[in-house]
Amino acid sequence: MQVDDRPVHEWYRFVLSYPPHLVRDYLERFEVTTKQLVLDPFCGTGTTLVECKKMGVPSVGVEANPMAYLACSVKTDWMPDPKVTRRTSQRIAEQVATLLSSEGIEDDPLPSNLAALSGCRALPSELMKLILTNSICPLPLHKTLALRDCIDRVQGNGKDHFRLALAKSIVFSVSNLHFGPEVGVGKPKNDCAVIAPWMREVRQIVDDMQLVGPSAVVQSHVHHGDSRDIGKFLKPKSLDAVITSPPYPNEKDYTRTTRLESVILGMIRSKDELRALKRSLVRSNTRGVYRLDRDDLEVAHHPEIQRIAREIEARRIELGKTSGFERAYARVTKLYFGGMYRHLASLRPFLRPGARLAYVVGDQASYLRVMIRTGQILADLAGSLGYEVSGIDLFRTRLSTATKEQLREEVVVLRWPG
Repeated sequence: MQVDDRPVHEWYRFVLSYPPHLVRDYLERFEVTTKQLVLDPFCGTGTTLVECKKMGVPSVGVEANPMAYLACSVKTDWMPDPKVTRRTSQRIAEQVATLLSSEGIEDDPLPSNLAALSGCRALPSELMKLILTNSICPLPLHKTLALRDCIDRVQGNGKDHFRLALAKSIVFSVSNLHFGPEVGVGKPKNDCAVIAPWMREVRQIVDDMQLVGPSAVVQSHVHHGDSRDIGKFLKPKSLDAVITSPPYPNEKDYTRTTRLESVILGMIRSKDELRALKRSLVRSNTRGVYRLDRDDLEVAHHPEIQRIAREIEARRIELGKTSGFERAYARVTKLYFGGMYRHLASLRPFLRPGARLAYVVGDQASYLRVMIRTGQILADLAGSLGYEVSGIDLFRTRLSTATKEQLREEVVVLRWPG
């Protein structure tokens, strides 16, 4: 990311998110004005919406993942008073430090902290089963839960900004997680500071809000929901442009990437809630496939999708792959494109005639090294639904871990004729 783009975008973002300058490029190419409305139906942590707001363009987003929804909502809310936010954060920090000190624990890592650790705060066993094993050590978790509880008692504007700052500090300063780019568990941090890194993130938010304050009034709305059923969030013929990056058909579990902070902040409170979250997502990995899923029926007559599914299944049989996940590779490919078909179909009534659309997607070879040309297939599906395909632009290439080939990430550019 370019240095000038870091304000707000850096509050919390996914590894390998598309860069803000890509949004600017397509806003300019589509000649979007400050009187028009831009949609991001897979808004994630808010790259499109934040960039629109910076440029004075009203926007609306839809996101199913509750952690990403929180991030996008906070990153597009620049109304809290920076001075009040700073003072409140200092008060919270003092309260938590006093509480921990009364328990014989200091925020700075000290040998005496581990000796004092008994009867520590912890997550219920059911929730511990939802997070990656060893993703956070007991003492840092104890401190984090104390800070979380103090934040939860805050009243008024700014509370969610404190929660987002905590989410980022949990992942990058407190936990044992690392990203490469997939989430994994690294060297354990038996003790670490919790208050200080949280305060550092809050200071960044406060400084950025002072910087972007004049654009705070630009309208930006984020909805928590499923983009395959987008009608409940939008007004007919209200959208002038769409700039988005939907999930890719691969084995990346987007709920796993945000699992630790989602559980600690109370966004996922049971296995049933995790399952409900996965059901609300476009199917893009085998860990989110369910017996009653029917999106694959939407593309039952698409020859290329069916050919790819047959090739994946034939390769699976040839290689003797028999696990439940491997058996689902062919089906999840069909479910993915069926879900995207549903999304594109449901979007049409809400586009103004002449609306322009940009979908950032990537080729994949995750399923037994069978190549999936995502952009070409998505363009073909859009064309069958009445969209005009303006072109497919190369955005960047990346190295496939499966085949060692350079895979294309592309922008599928569409126009809705009305």
